[in-house]
Amino acid sequence: MSAPGTLFVVATPIGNRGDLSARAREELARADLIAAEDTRHSGAFLAQLGISRPLLSLHEHNEAERIPEIIARLSGGANVALISDAGTPLVSDPGYRLVAAVAQAGFGVVPVPGACAAITALSAAGLPTDRFVFEGFLPARGPKRRARLASLAAESRTLVFYEAPHRLAEMLEDLAGAFGAVRRAVVARELTKLHETLYRDTLGELARLAAGDENMTRGEAVLVVAGAEALEGDADAAAVLVDRLLRALLPALPLSRAVDIVAEVASQRRNAVYDRALALKASVADDAGKGA
Repeated sequence: MSAPGTLFVVATPIGNRGDLSARAREELARADLIAAEDTRHSGAFLAQLGISRPLLSLHEHNEAERIPEIIARLSGGANVALISDAGTPLVSDPGYRLVAAVAQAGFGVVPVPGACAAITALSAAGLPTDRFVFEGFLPARGPKRRARLASLAAESRTLVFYEAPHRLAEMLEDLAGAFGAVRRAVVARELTKLHETLYRDTLGELARLAAGDENMTRGEAVLVVAGAEALEGDADAAAVLVDRLLRALLPALPLSRAVDIVAEVASQRRNAVYDRALALKASVADDAGKGA
């Protein structure tokens, strides 16, 4: 009986092909099967490397269906390489269900590290990197995205987001609204590619720039945003934060749910936040009545 196979989680370049490690190339060349997010994209990439191996699609819509097939191949002694379209698999890409299932089934899972857009952007952003939060892609719809940003407004660690080019301007506008226009941030676009550009400024200025600069919204971007200043012991700042969060969340969520989120994020008593939420809703209603 042959020895069981191993799943290799292989990072590929995010742009510059020269960033593929010698080890990654070796593991891809000797894999019995390569599970790829997009077989057409990965097939062209492998062909450029002079590698020809069997490919199997594995993406967010079929991952559950592929797991039994891949485990069966591992049981038969095959070595399987998992890759995404670019960068490190599982970082805002499918694969974690497969990795969990393979490990649970008792097979080896071996990481082959390499490029990752989030870490690449952090390394050049010039913002604190000792502690950071990776949020990946936020909801595409405005209300849900703003609600998520509001819940992150008090986060003191550096934040990292991914964003598609056609949503970058709106994302920056929502960030400025949720975090404040003067918060420092960096937009890193086309990392490791020919037109790599890093824009460093306040969220307000970056939002203004994205609204009028077509080049800024070409290619997927990584956004690195400075964390919030600590608010402990500053009652006025805490009150401002509570109001900002409530104004962002109340239009998108039921009152009780919005209050729960704000109380947790701002570390405030729920009853006090609830009373403030009622006051804000009453104020909005009064303004609407006067307008009528």
